[in-house]
Amino acid sequence: MKRTRFSRRSKLTPDVDELLRLAHGYALSATRIEDAFWEARLTDRVGRLLEDGDEEVFNAVLDRLYSDNGRAYDQLADVIESCAESRTGDHDLLLFVAPVLAWSRYGIPSGPVSKEVLANARVQLQGHVFAKGVKVGLADFVFSPDQLPQGFCETAGLRERLAKAALHGRDLAVDTAQLPETQSFLSDTRFLIGLAAAPSRGALFRWQEDDGNRDDAARQWHAQGGEALRPLFPACAFDVLLPQPYHAGCRDADRQARPYSLRAACAFLGTALNVQAADLQAVVAPFHERRLEEFRIGFLRKGLPDVVHGVVWPLLDSEDETADVRGQIEALLKELGVGEVLVLDQRFPLEWCDDCGAPLYPNPDGEPVHAEMPEEQAESAPRHLH
Repeated sequence: MKRTRFSRRSKLTPDVDELLRLAHGYALSATRIEDAFWEARLTDRVGRLLEDGDEEVFNAVLDRLYSDNGRAYDQLADVIESCAESRTGDHDLLLFVAPVLAWSRYGIPSGPVSKEVLANARVQLQGHVFAKGVKVGLADFVFSPDQLPQGFCETAGLRERLAKAALHGRDLAVDTAQLPETQSFLSDTRFLIGLAAAPSRGALFRWQEDDGNRDDAARQWHAQGGEALRPLFPACAFDVLLPQPYHAGCRDADRQARPYSLRAACAFLGTALNVQAADLQAVVAPFHERRLEEFRIGFLRKGLPDVVHGVVWPLLDSEDETADVRGQIEALLKELGVGEVLVLDQRFPLEWCDDCGAPLYPNPDGEPVHAEMPEEQAESAPRHLH
């Protein structure tokens, strides 16, 4: 998945050197004919490295290109992602995610999915998201972000295991022993992962068909897919996002999770503290390490000094100091009816609590502090705030 990288000068190997040569050639291409030449060779080389599980080669090349050649970085990352999540042959295979944004003061579940829920989800996916005749196999687990495949090679391995299941009309039993535990946040994302197998060169998605429409597919999945997944999220408010190819779907979920977390925070505080949004104050501040990494928003009750809750708004993709992220956050807080919004310009260090590891949030005096719910509400609040 594309992400901000800090260059680490790795030792050149023949595979690293060849990928760099191909990526630079692709970046300099000026015609679709030449594009096809470079892309075919990159696809072949990347495919063999994925089969060998050589993740370090990808990291070394992307680290070098990130600072040296942005165009080559983007194009190579696209090729690697495509090779990791898809494969062509007798069938066109695509690894996809169906993201779910959720919040709950009682914890957001992740874990095994029953056969009944999987069957209902498959019916809705085949009826509203994928084209006629597309086979769908699903992993029998709803993943938290911590539990997603780590790296391109693991992603390709999951694609192959799901492909065998989908082509034989089965779902994939996930080995949960190897998965890390899920951290508890007030608001978080969950992922149903599957594989779609379409006849070679045939339509994959419903909106590729002559009578299909992407907006209609999104509306139907939101309504019908949401009902199919409801048993997975007891005591949660949740919103299902349109299933997409694995990497694009994860990035879109990251982007949509940011405003969702602010909406969830206002709803949670309204319930937990019995206050209106107009009775809240929000303090927005930038937090830096080697660069601007994220904005953190501290919530207080107007007229009281303590930060009671906090939200992290990370920068994504190419966002940096020049992007108007402050403006986006401030506009959304005002749209939500927050009574006072204070935007601080000073640079805050990227710090966490030494005892519990929770982020520190800005208060109106320009100090990073721990968010603490009032004692009478503390027991019902999530252990970590997000």
